[in-house]
Amino acid sequence: MRGKDSMPISPGPFTGRTITGLAQDLRAGRTTATELVMQALDAVTKLDPQLNAFVTVDHDGALAAARRADHELAAGTDRGPLHGVPVGVKDLIDVAGLPATMGSRHYAGHVPAADAACVIRLRRAGAIVVGKTTTHEFAYGPTGDRSANGPSRNPHDPERMTGGSSGGSAAAVAAGMVPLALGTDTGGSVRIPAALCGIAGFKPAYGAISADGVFPLSRTFDHVGVLAGDVRDCLPAYRALTESQLREDVSGARMAWLDPAGLNPAGLIQVDQRVTDLVRTASGARDEVRLPAEVVTALRETYLVIQSCEAAAVHAARLARAPELFGPELLERLRVAAELPGWRYVQAMDGRARLAASVGALFERHDVIALPTVPITAPPLQEPETEPDGEPGAWRGTVRATLLSMTSLWNVVGLPALTVPAGTVDGLPVGLQLVCRPGRELLLFEAAAHLPEKAPSTPGPAAP
Repeated sequence: MRGKDSMPISPGPFTGRTITGLAQDLRAGRTTATELVMQALDAVTKLDPQLNAFVTVDHDGALAAARRADHELAAGTDRGPLHGVPVGVKDLIDVAGLPATMGSRHYAGHVPAADAACVIRLRRAGAIVVGKTTTHEFAYGPTGDRSANGPSRNPHDPERMTGGSSGGSAAAVAAGMVPLALGTDTGGSVRIPAALCGIAGFKPAYGAISADGVFPLSRTFDHVGVLAGDVRDCLPAYRALTESQLREDVSGARMAWLDPAGLNPAGLIQVDQRVTDLVRTASGARDEVRLPAEVVTALRETYLVIQSCEAAAVHAARLARAPELFGPELLERLRVAAELPGWRYVQAMDGRARLAASVGALFERHDVIALPTVPITAPPLQEPETEPDGEPGAWRGTVRATLLSMTSLWNVVGLPALTVPAGTVDGLPVGLQLVCRPGRELLLFEAAAHLPEKAPSTPGPAAP
């Protein structure tokens, strides 16, 4: 990993360690929850000044929870594989007694009194919340570098984006500060930063993990998801968050490659062919499927209209009362979103069922669809995002639109999607995205388990 001024960033204590391995060490007496939490807190102290992954660190609360976890294990109470494991929680998700700023000056000093439903589940499983991670302002952006708390920075090169909006969670896991973190995903906000930071990220089916206690961006598309250094760790986390056993015969899963050429918005940054070739090689998919151009266009327009209208509704009172507290980019986007007429929202909502049927056709002969997670490597911080084209709610922006181009369509139809590392281009990670029907999530993890042990890499000019 490269640091500022070419100074290396030392990997944190959880780099290369799995939750399964940590669980074995805990139960064998080779470590304690208190030791793991102290390692996490020490790593945050040393590494976070370069990465800005954390907004709030709960030093005393995490150590107290760790001591309780140790006492429980000693007394024979075992809450499962997450028992005693330190985790980060995105600063959009309520944790009782800890500030929840949403990355915005509007919520400076806001401290929720109760845990979000997903945090309750984490604690019930024995996980220990170390702190709150940086989010793009109100989660309204895929870059991770627009926040009242400052940008989160990519551990592979801190002058580049983590991706967003769950950028702090991705940076914390990728740097080895914690082995697991919670994020949210409205158009790719778990998968984009996971891919750009070289870790695993899982967005389950819509509604599979409760969003109660999570600040909304677009209620129709918002998902809670998980980020982990090892893809195998996403599954026990998902089981804990849903209390689901996910028993299914996954032998002989059929996978197809989704040609990504038609997914990038016309006139914007084109798919870097080296990224596509690298990811397809990593997938091992032999069959190929395509989405008709008219379906891609409809998915893109539906996503933009619904997200824009719902975000405008969420922030209407703040926009009227204190617009100066928004960052300039978000203020502009909300004002544009507020101009969309209601009939477009109604049309978009009505059309989602037809789009779900069209996307569902991809799975008539295949169980898992593979494609790149993001078609470029991590761009530099503050890379220009907007190119106004005069139409409210249009697919605007080069970097923003490109980052979202291969992830947002799965939010429109609420399908489970998993990103796993698939190699590097010039030392910067790229991700392979795997998608399936709801209820068949085990197929994603089975497919991921059969990927090459060592991801390839390609030299040459970095993607734009």
